[in-house]
Amino acid sequence: MLPDLLVPLADQFQLFNTFRYITFRTGGAIMTALIISFLFGGMMINWLKSLQGDGQPIRDDGPESHIISKKGTPTMGGLLILVAFGISSLLWIPMASTYLWPVLFVAISYGVIGFADDFLKIKRRNSKGISGRVKLIAQVGIAFLATLYLVEATPEALRYSLAIPSFKDVLLPLGMLYIPFAILVMVAASNAVNLTDGLDGLAIGPVIICALSFALISYLVGNAVYSDYLQLHYVPGTGELTVMCGALIGAGLGFLWYNAPPASVFMGDTGSLSLGGCLGAMSVATRHELVLAIIGGLFVLETVSVIVQVVSFKLTGKRVFAMAPLHHHFEKKGWAEPTIVIRFWIISIILALIGLATLKLR
Repeated sequence: MLPDLLVPLADQFQLFNTFRYITFRTGGAIMTALIISFLFGGMMINWLKSLQGDGQPIRDDGPESHIISKKGTPTMGGLLILVAFGISSLLWIPMASTYLWPVLFVAISYGVIGFADDFLKIKRRNSKGISGRVKLIAQVGIAFLATLYLVEATPEALRYSLAIPSFKDVLLPLGMLYIPFAILVMVAASNAVNLTDGLDGLAIGPVIICALSFALISYLVGNAVYSDYLQLHYVPGTGELTVMCGALIGAGLGFLWYNAPPASVFMGDTGSLSLGGCLGAMSVATRHELVLAIIGGLFVLETVSVIVQVVSFKLTGKRVFAMAPLHHHFEKKGWAEPTIVIRFWIISIILALIGLATLKLR
């Protein structure tokens, strides 16, 4: 919005020329989202407390310590993330931007699903919200609509192909199979972040790290000069996703201020589903879906731990982990919550560096 209003006035006011630059607007998006979070975070938490009373229902089958330490903490803090992220994105990105609307559509729509899930959990006073089948159908439907838009917006040479990390000019032609693949990326990313959100600050830290990584990826892929130099597949218009990543970073940092141990608020499914879906949509837009699996490898590990646990128990009656997802396993082993969170953040940073290394290793 601001570029649309101010750039035409750049001839009269030289300062407004800065709104042409993605780097400047990315910094503006970060600061705007942070300011919104700090201004309204406390009020939103108090509002959520007044609505929810005893806060988020704690799982009976979760770690025993959570029943005491997490009791009374309100959920739906993802609303704060979505508000800061959405307003900041709309302010600092031109309204005609090709990729603003599909990514924002996925983030908000998945947030609505998560909100409904959180609301039912609070209303029923148990940890069961929307049925898994209904939630999955809604996620797939939203991802399908977003994928159709993103595919049409992509250059024809890339439209139905999968880019392979570290290999220049290598595209795997999937044809129409690319559509279910892209849907899988968004839905899987959404639910992977949701599974990771189990400790104070655990999910939002890696989300910020992923957003930082995709800010760089979007900037390079959306720039013809840099993408040619690095031998990346050029996707016009994706540079604006850098600004969107900036808004996500600012919103994430603002939320972390309140979610740091001991958390004043949980993001709930409202936040986790929307954040994961947003990252998935960005990876599809930039055609770095496989790189997301590397950069977001912590989310993959958490998801795999649940799958392994369920399959093992059904086939053998035995559990591989003391508890799944993986972070609960380490809780059962006696690790302190902040220790798990910080060590998982370190793993996320390492995986992000490995993922970003694929941009140069060609």
